[in-house]
Amino acid sequence: MSLRFIGIDPSSGTGESPTVWVDEAKGEIVFQGWLPSPELEAECGATEVPGHGKGIPEGEGVVRIPARMASMVREACDAVERTDVR
Repeated sequence: MSLRFIGIDPSSGTGESPTVWVDEAKGEIVFQGWLPSPELEAECGATEVPGHGKGIPEGEGVVRIPARMASMVREACDAVERTDVR
């Protein structure tokens, strides 16, 4: 796997490390974050929008990262857009 480290939450404490990477080989953004509360996971699973049915499909999950990491997410988006993989 060819993960490129983008950034880690600078305010996270020991053992808490929301992190952003880019998988350059696959052209994907990878997040490590906090597991959602059961209420948040249920709300995400209950939300239905066009092209997205209710529930969280097997093999998918919900993670949370703090808004203070928005610049890292933008950097990851820019990095993955520069890759030739698609």
